[in-house]
Amino acid sequence: MWIALFSRLLRRLVREGTMVVTIADSPEMVFGSGQEPKTKVHLRDMATVRRLMFDPELALGECYVDGSLTVEGDDVQGLLAVVVKSGIRGHNMSVLTRLQALRPSRWRRLYQANPAWRSRRNVAHHYDLTPAIYDLFLDPDRQYSCAYFTDPSGSLQAAQAAKKAHIARKLLITPGMRVLDIGCGWGGLALTLAGDYGARVTGITLSQEQLAIARSRAEAAGLADRVSFELMDYRAVTGTFDRIVSVGMFEHVGAPNYQNYFNVLKNLLTDDGVALVHTIGRTAPPAGTNAWIAKYIFPGGYVPALSEVVVALQDAGLRIGDIECLRLHYALTLRCWFDRFSARAAVATALKGADFVRMWRFYLAASEQTFRHGPQDVFQFQLCKRPDAVPITRDYLYAADRLNLDQAAE
Repeated sequence: MWIALFSRLLRRLVREGTMVVTIADSPEMVFGSGQEPKTKVHLRDMATVRRLMFDPELALGECYVDGSLTVEGDDVQGLLAVVVKSGIRGHNMSVLTRLQALRPSRWRRLYQANPAWRSRRNVAHHYDLTPAIYDLFLDPDRQYSCAYFTDPSGSLQAAQAAKKAHIARKLLITPGMRVLDIGCGWGGLALTLAGDYGARVTGITLSQEQLAIARSRAEAAGLADRVSFELMDYRAVTGTFDRIVSVGMFEHVGAPNYQNYFNVLKNLLTDDGVALVHTIGRTAPPAGTNAWIAKYIFPGGYVPALSEVVVALQDAGLRIGDIECLRLHYALTLRCWFDRFSARAAVATALKGADFVRMWRFYLAASEQTFRHGPQDVFQFQLCKRPDAVPITRDYLYAADRLNLDQAAE
């Protein structure tokens, strides 16, 4: 009965690409269009089938990690390409649809309340891992957010440097400006704004590991007099700043806190100030966080719909100077991370074990495929209080590039 029901569901759901499935010793079953992408999946037993049918969003990742679901050639990218392109989600695959009423997506305001104590706990879950893990796949500056590929075939390091330069131009940084970096990570952007642009930067984080590394880097770079790093929630910051930047942090704010978040930005920003919020977002209506991602990767995390962000900005009274959608830049970034992590899988296994390696590969592959084929994007919101705080055209963002081209042509 279970095989027949599972087969009927997959026949209906796999619309893009091809999925070949075997269950224990059963014959192959083929689903989909017969075209690329193709994936060949083996399920260990009927218990695995039942797990996938009763709680697919959670079980797909769990079964891959524990080995009860295997993919030919360990091609997790191919598996997830078919899943994401076909639009397969838990709500359209589960046998007992009433179970979906228990999903965090139905209760997202409760699960995403994220008071300061919960935010600290959630950040520690992901960012206070063994620091060496991040060295395996990030660039030397430890930029853990979407890069900016001026050349799609360029290196990860060059693309991350281009991302920082792009943000600095949008912030219109000049020497001596007071800059707040909310969610400063390991300090790379703050150090760049201080060292290359002459800003005086305060970086805040909730991660003990990130704080220690950021402070050490500032000392090593001789920038401790211009950059300070603090273990602090954004809601506890006081004072005013000429510029505020937040990269890859808004995803951890939680929908119930959007209004307060932008109110904080407005109160901390000088009247002629500029803020830049760089965040993953959805180009589709609001939806709950994937159950597996919420449990194992980013507890308390939530990818906002563009509509949710704009309403909160409107209510806070902040003006939008510019919105840019980076689209496939994050897919390119994630493929770099996936390839670098996979190439160092033996080191990662020695550090954290085989299950962690499979979990991390699944996370990176799922994220990439969602940016390639799902309704996921990266938004850069340039915000201000006054309409004349930023130029009225985008020419200033590319003036240096045009100058370099003109000089090369002479």
